Amino acid sequence: MRAVVQRVKESYVKVNDEIVGKVGVGFNVLLGVSVDDTEKDADYLAEKVVGLRIFDDADGKTNLSAVDKIEEGENMGMLIISQFTLCGDCRKGKRPSFINAAQPAEAEALYTYFVSKVKSICPALNITTGIFRTDMEVTIVNDGPMTILLDSKKTF
Repeated sequence: MRAVVQRVKESYVKVNDEIVGKVGVGFNVLLGVSVDDTEKDADYLAEKVVGLRIFDDADGKTNLSAVDKIEEGENMGMLIISQFTLCGDCRKGKRPSFINAAQPAEAEALYTYFVSKVKSICPALNITTGIFRTDMEVTIVNDGPMTILLDSKKTF
């Protein structure tokens, strides 16, 4: 399972010109599910994302997690969007191969599990999502920019 985690000032996703998910300060998470992923991979990534210390402390140091910011009284959000193309392989040729991406039913089940796991880890986090298996338009106001790549298999 792979995630692109971006610290954002705002992020929203549209489907058919309608906003279906939106957050202010917090995260935009693009999530890709691979054929060999399990709930264990989702558990690992959920814990990792929620615990990422990518927010500034009082001294301006990147030292706080979303949980820390919430404990300080700030509202934090996370927009989680399924993106199977994160499982693409471009090592050969110029056309990505998506054979490592999970089939839609399995991917949706693990995506949904990931979302519920994040909610259980940090119930105070405002979590919104895109709509699985639809063409989405995502607007991201990256803060920093701060972008982190995560892989549950720790390949990078």
